[in-house]
Amino acid sequence: MTETRPFGPAELGITMAPLGVGAWPWGSRFYWGYGKSFGEDDVRGAFQSSLDAGVTLFDTAELYGRGESERILGRLTREQRDAADRRPVAQPFIATKFLPVPWRVRAGDVPRALRGSLRRLGIERVDLYQIHWPITPARLRLRQWIRGLIEAHAEGLMSAVGVSNFDADLMLRAHELLSRASIPLVSNQLPYSLLDRHIEHEGLLQTCREMGVTVIAYSPLAEGLLTGKYTPGGRPGGYRGWRLRKKVVQAQPIVAALREIAPRYDDRAPAQIALRWLIQKGTVPIPGAKNAAQARENAGALGWELHDADIAALDEASARS
Repeated sequence: MTETRPFGPAELGITMAPLGVGAWPWGSRFYWGYGKSFGEDDVRGAFQSSLDAGVTLFDTAELYGRGESERILGRLTREQRDAADRRPVAQPFIATKFLPVPWRVRAGDVPRALRGSLRRLGIERVDLYQIHWPITPARLRLRQWIRGLIEAHAEGLMSAVGVSNFDADLMLRAHELLSRASIPLVSNQLPYSLLDRHIEHEGLLQTCREMGVTVIAYSPLAEGLLTGKYTPGGRPGGYRGWRLRKKVVQAQPIVAALREIAPRYDDRAPAQIALRWLIQKGTVPIPGAKNAAQARENAGALGWELHDADIAALDEASARS
């Protein structure tokens, strides 16, 4: 059986594998090279292999690929639902996001944006809808946007509500506003990996635990740097490689530590160990997957446990980087 855990407050009864798929690369041509190094057939393999392994959470956003990520995920989801008419198949849990750009200042902008996402996805309801970024107006417009989320929830356009990149103060405010409408805050999507532990050091991870808010850990492999595929002399191509030029150096001691403990776990890949570390921190990592092989490797983070001593060793290696 696939490893599962509660997602969000336990009383909601949502359970899933503590691993998802980040669909940021799907349709993203400039940053991730969609249409050059991989395409929709490759992504279809990643989608199906993830579901076959019991991984059902797929996270996208209206921003990704200017909506193309949602369109691709929608096509794949419809294919899966058509197959369900012929045989039992796993169904995806779809999460997408509202982009709080400065000109979206009214509560009605939220359900309007969500309807656009639903059209691109080709579905009537999204499983999880999230506010994407707390850009400066978010602190001024949060009350309006939460009102919009409450309206969209009442219309049945989404099943659950989450936020993304919210600090503790803003998350608590969102939680309070939602609770007045008896709507729980289910998740906070945050950057978290062995190369970026600021939410742990700042106490935000612990605050989420205490509130029953699931941390969805994005960039859990530091955009591929913790897979061991890249070195200072062999960075990713294009703008992504330039942007990560310093981090690829910082990642090398962590990758070495991942490889050092691998023999104790059937020589698992560095990515699998790095993802397992996040799972045992109580989060749901959402690594990207461009093809079936990457999806299968990511799913290899499920169904086993890191020893406490190895978690401590990785903590230490991370702290030194």
